[in-house]
Amino acid sequence: MKILFKPLLLCISVLTLISCKQEKKADATKYLLLDSRIIEECSNVRLEVGTVKKHPANPLFEEEKEWEMRFDNLYGNVIFDEEEKIYKCWYCPFIVDSSSTGMSLQERNRRYRSPENREMAICYATSSDGISWDKPELGLVEYNGSKQNNIIWRGPHGAGIFKDLHEHDLSKRYKVIFQGMAVAFSADGIHWSDKIKVKGVSVAGDTHNNAFWAPTLDKYVGITRTWGKGHGREVARIESDDFINWTREEVVLHGSDSERQTYAMPVFYYGGVYLGLVAIYEDSSDRVWTELTWSPDTKIWHRIDAGSPLIPCSDIELDYDYGCVYPCAYPVFTKEEIQLYYGGSDWLHFGWRNGCLALASLRPDGFAGYTQEDNTQAGSITTTALAYNGEKVCITADVEKGGSVLVTVLDEQGEILTVAKAHENTITDGRLVFDNKIKAESIHLKIEIDKAKVYSFSL
Repeated sequence: MKILFKPLLLCISVLTLISCKQEKKADATKYLLLDSRIIEECSNVRLEVGTVKKHPANPLFEEEKEWEMRFDNLYGNVIFDEEEKIYKCWYCPFIVDSSSTGMSLQERNRRYRSPENREMAICYATSSDGISWDKPELGLVEYNGSKQNNIIWRGPHGAGIFKDLHEHDLSKRYKVIFQGMAVAFSADGIHWSDKIKVKGVSVAGDTHNNAFWAPTLDKYVGITRTWGKGHGREVARIESDDFINWTREEVVLHGSDSERQTYAMPVFYYGGVYLGLVAIYEDSSDRVWTELTWSPDTKIWHRIDAGSPLIPCSDIELDYDYGCVYPCAYPVFTKEEIQLYYGGSDWLHFGWRNGCLALASLRPDGFAGYTQEDNTQAGSITTTALAYNGEKVCITADVEKGGSVLVTVLDEQGEILTVAKAHENTITDGRLVFDNKIKAESIHLKIEIDKAKVYSFSL
């Protein structure tokens, strides 16, 4: 099968996030092959999502405190704070609700009804290793006559919290956006300013609301939710220069119909693209899993391998993530892996369920990659013209036994400039060794794969 892509850009230069491991050059450019703008031609390949590994320590923490009545979707926000060298998690349990703890499957089959005085809060947890978590007694908020808890704010629903390294005002270093479309600021992520109501936005935002600084736009972008006729839940987008004044919402993603709806979508920038972890709600099964999307600008979104979960639900009834998998914002990137935290539920979305924080991981750059459609013949991916400034060329791929990845460098006319020594083992940012020096300012790469899956390359 041969697929032709009409490139949107002939030459792309993007912000460096990770350089070739061997060279550690600050000016190396990372390209994710899931970005169709850099793909000129493909033959006998398909793009599919990566394979996660769920951590054996899952669930990492559960509804263990008296105020953690129900996690439901958790609405977690996880960062590794480089300044403090610690993992931080803000999550949103229902602190006034009916608990499912100890219920049998038979008991859970009766209809769940939330109490009229149902209330959500923001709680805080920390970890030195991302696996074992501590819920500190902060002494800030009263619950049942005591402040010995880790609650930092009662009331906000679906809070998205992040540490804004772009912000120069240290009193606003941490930012939050939540249901009812309100924002607030904090110097430490624990003590918060009064909420500021967002004007001009009409959505309720009854989901995991998220916001981030978009480096290619020089703006803050907010991702929330609205409802559409025939589609059910839809992902909506807002933007702001100052995190206070926002544009009116616009729908940017929805399912093909009401059977599989887009529930929430944490977004982050990586490898020159914006990636979205979209929670898909399936109406017929009442379950939720996480799929992958990408965008060049946060406005136009492309589903990757739609229908195939990036983080799937368990197949075992009452397992910690059998019913629901809601992605946290945001991934944590280490040299060894990409850590995807998520809120898991052991039963159905509208049912009696117990929740937890869980962890799935991907290999570096492993969000999505190209693999062969027909294993009896090699597949190939040819890039558009890319700016080349003499840096080393590195590639990231999984290679099965007996497989290989072969990279050929072409000039603007498609003539061969040089061929790299084939890689026959799995590599991460592996440097390519060519038979002669590349003498060109603009090149195409032709990547041929046999029993392999290729994710990215760096120039």
